[in-house]
Amino acid sequence: QVQLVESGGGLVQAGGSLRLSCAASVSSRGLNTMNWYRQAPGKQRELVATITRDGTTNSADSVKGRFTISRDGNTVYLQMNSLKPEDTAVYYCAAELIFNRGRLYWGQGTQVTVSS
Repeated sequence: QVQLVESGGGLVQAGGSLRLSCAASVSSRGLNTMNWYRQAPGKQRELVATITRDGTTNSADSVKGRFTISRDGNTVYLQMNSLKPEDTAVYYCAAELIFNRGRLYWGQGTQVTVSS
């Protein structure tokens, strides 16, 4: 069983920045792709950014140029700059294991609220 613990959410004004962290309970050697998703009220969960085991990243068009995903060992980060009210959502970390590809393990989520 893998546990993912997110931190770093909060309330910020538009134009501000936040950095989310997600620590996995397993060694980095067991981790494959790591992702950040978000879900706003009344909307479906959407993929925000992905980072592969070798460090290749990809992000949604809505956050390109503003959000940066990175990883260090068994922790993945999401640096969020130039935040907008529409970025308000619960942000979830999700990880795939090397030996159980195709299944995502989820964190509990962290609330990000951007005020206008």
